[in-house]
Amino acid sequence: MTPLILLPEDEYSLRMSRLRDALCGSDADALLVSDNANIYYLTGRVFAGYIYIPAAGPEIFFVRRPVGLEGDGTVYIRKPEQIAQSIGLNQPQTLALELDVTSWSDVSRISAVFPGTEIVNATPLLRKLRSVKTAFEIEKMKTSGLKQVRVYRLIPRLYRAGMTDLELQVEIERASRLEGCLGQFRISGDSMELYMGNILTGDNADTPTPYDFAMGGGGMDPSLPVGCNGSLIKPGDTVMVDVNGNFTGYMTDMTRTFAATDTDSLAAKAHTCSIEICKAIAAAGTPGTEAKTLYAIAEKKAEEAGLDKYFMGHRQKAGFVGHGVGIEINEMPVIAPRSRDILAENNTIALEPKFVIPGVGAVGIENTYVVTASGMECITNAPEQIISLSK
Repeated sequence: MTPLILLPEDEYSLRMSRLRDALCGSDADALLVSDNANIYYLTGRVFAGYIYIPAAGPEIFFVRRPVGLEGDGTVYIRKPEQIAQSIGLNQPQTLALELDVTSWSDVSRISAVFPGTEIVNATPLLRKLRSVKTAFEIEKMKTSGLKQVRVYRLIPRLYRAGMTDLELQVEIERASRLEGCLGQFRISGDSMELYMGNILTGDNADTPTPYDFAMGGGGMDPSLPVGCNGSLIKPGDTVMVDVNGNFTGYMTDMTRTFAATDTDSLAAKAHTCSIEICKAIAAAGTPGTEAKTLYAIAEKKAEEAGLDKYFMGHRQKAGFVGHGVGIEINEMPVIAPRSRDILAENNTIALEPKFVIPGVGAVGIENTYVVTASGMECITNAPEQIISLSK
């Protein structure tokens, strides 16, 4: 038999204690978790089923698959209707479900299990809870960051003259997997899709996509219209690399810009501006700072440099300059002009002030940071200047 809980005991207790504190401060009497990312957060593993967490009383793990898991509170079920048997008469008056990510049919079915119970949305509570990382989580992210940096340092050696963006991406993906990348790019919320990462060269970076990504790209097929499109990497073009940093179940997000030859002065200026924006936001990003204030810093610097028409896209612009990252790639807080988020200590945030220069491609960097009392600490420490592929 295999233990269901894979987290260290003190880490598990900390997360459940924080969750119950948040639950007691909400309008719900109990929480029913079914989303893979949240199940992983609470147990250290993914299983098919539910975690029932009352504000008072022990949690119950309702498991459908896999077989063989054991531990206190573990109950095997075939269907959600069996949940009521274990809860008995302790039916909650108000039950929180992950309504942002749970299908209507599942919500309807679970509602029928709890007749007379009011259903409310647990997603905001869980997103806010997960946005503040524990020391255990931060160490996992730092490990991912170190491994991602090692992969990026290999990229000039992976390049060969005459390559397409797809051929280079395949080599980077191979190096990432050999370094231990899990390959999974977990994204929550609205329909956003990506495979392993985004490699953009030349004017393909200016191709609009359906997704709210900082960069675009036509992709290899209309079924996944984002990223590399088979373009030849040509002299004068930039190559922006934004690939998967999930080595531990916790992701780091990092972008670096490469070029086979020198880039023009406008692209170089924009790239330098991106680095300066990251430094300015990192210095200002202390606990209690409004996320929209940080966006304003980025926007002002781009405007002062005369680069605002290229900032965060050219033909189509992204609506943010940074986002939370961890188990998923789009966690809280969001660094956007109308964001209501306020930074907290131990938020982990990816900053990606990028520019698209027509006729050249995308430039700029992205780093992952941890919010500390004195500012934001970078945990993706790779060279930031445009990197030569000819070395």
